[in-house]
Amino acid sequence: MPAIQIATLLAEMTPGDLSSVFFCSGGSEAVESAIKIARQYQYLVGFPKRFKIIGRRGSYHGATFGAMSVSGTRQATEPYYSPFMNGALHVAPPYCYRCDYRHTYPACDVYCVDAIAQLIEHEGPQTVAAVIAEPISASNGIVIPPPEYLPRLRQICDHHGVLLIVDEVITGFGRTGKMFASEHWNLVGDIMTMAKGLSSGYAPIAAAICRPKVVEPFASDTGKRLSHLLTFGGQAVACAAALANINILLQERLVDNAATMGAYLLEQLQGLRHHPIVGDVRGIGLLAAVELVKDRTTKEPFPIDGEEVKMLNTLLLEKGLLTRATHIIMLSPPLCITRAEIDRVVEIIDSSLAALEQQYGYG
Repeated sequence: MPAIQIATLLAEMTPGDLSSVFFCSGGSEAVESAIKIARQYQYLVGFPKRFKIIGRRGSYHGATFGAMSVSGTRQATEPYYSPFMNGALHVAPPYCYRCDYRHTYPACDVYCVDAIAQLIEHEGPQTVAAVIAEPISASNGIVIPPPEYLPRLRQICDHHGVLLIVDEVITGFGRTGKMFASEHWNLVGDIMTMAKGLSSGYAPIAAAICRPKVVEPFASDTGKRLSHLLTFGGQAVACAAALANINILLQERLVDNAATMGAYLLEQLQGLRHHPIVGDVRGIGLLAAVELVKDRTTKEPFPIDGEEVKMLNTLLLEKGLLTRATHIIMLSPPLCITRAEIDRVVEIIDSSLAALEQQYGYG
């Protein structure tokens, strides 16, 4: 049965002792499922008041109501859907280039992760069910945390009895040069969500995979089964597509290519720092960003709906590069990309920035 086969494979390839899989149709459903698992888990282990979920500002976890509520990008939908799910709290992301606390790494001692501990203590650990975090926040502009951040977050959650939901919907299945981004920090979440890369988008499939400690309270009594069901979770054709997709990732060594080409991409992008409007260049594997600023000293960004951003998008499109560009140019090319293609991508960005600077008098 394809569902059993793919569940077995995922248990073998995910970090640590993640082993029990709940299948869904997409990333939003996976996050929604993880939230419900976390809250019911806390109830079953004797903490019925642990219902709060801590997310991070700027993060995106999905479009269903619970996933939208724990996302840190919900401001745009506030007029339509507020009030959001009760108990959804948010802290600042580990965005070192634009630190909310106006600190500088490493002198900050990674205060942004300690702020999560402070929030848990302020709310009362007996009220917090889980923290949800992407290893790398794409929606924030490819925000890569300092090396201490995720290991310390793991310690904080363990200390307070709070589950850690690691959202790998964007970063999973080779995107960062490892099969899962968690592996860069030897991180094992209590629940991991995955979606897009599971089938490379060829079939609607996603999953939440849990550690044994999370599953045990549900398995101990048939009356305590997860109170949650999705019609097409584990659908046979989708599972077969995921199996075929992962087989290609492994056989064609696409994760290794993402690591090698990702290092080359970041190296080439660093060359764009000669542009006066380039404030930061960052990336890991084939997930990279070039952040643009009007002034490097003040780090004033270009308005997202401003004329400069409109011109930049037009230039990139006319030159043949399809990407997401606001005041941050975000790059997530195919895992099979070649050096020649990377050279072309960087050349297009380079010439587009030069044209933008000439038009608006920067430099």
